[in-house]
Amino acid sequence: MTRILLAACVLSVAMAHAQAPERPAAAAPPGNADAGKTLYVSVGCYQCHGYEAQGSSATGPRLGPRPIAFAAFSRYLRQPTGQMPPYTAKVVSDADLANLYAFVRSRPEPAKEISLLRP
Repeated sequence: MTRILLAACVLSVAMAHAQAPERPAAAAPPGNADAGKTLYVSVGCYQCHGYEAQGSSATGPRLGPRPIAFAAFSRYLRQPTGQMPPYTAKVVSDADLANLYAFVRSRPEPAKEISLLRP
């Protein structure tokens, strides 16, 4: 009986999910990766996240090459938690956020750059 109830619950959730219209993820605004790289270095992102946004368990998380969604990225830069300083609009404009995001997204996949990790 428990299995039947559990299966019915799972089926009803799956059907509700299938019928709910999917919302498209907000696309990141176009940005310039070269300008983002210059800004990334000038505002000090590299100090915790490394020059290639690769991150470190000791200083800051990996940011690229597949960053979190742009909305979450920009929200976190504006109002971070932990030890990261906030990057207000006075420090980093919305256009600069798009450039930073473009830079982080443009980072190469580590396995493709390190010959020993290639298949």
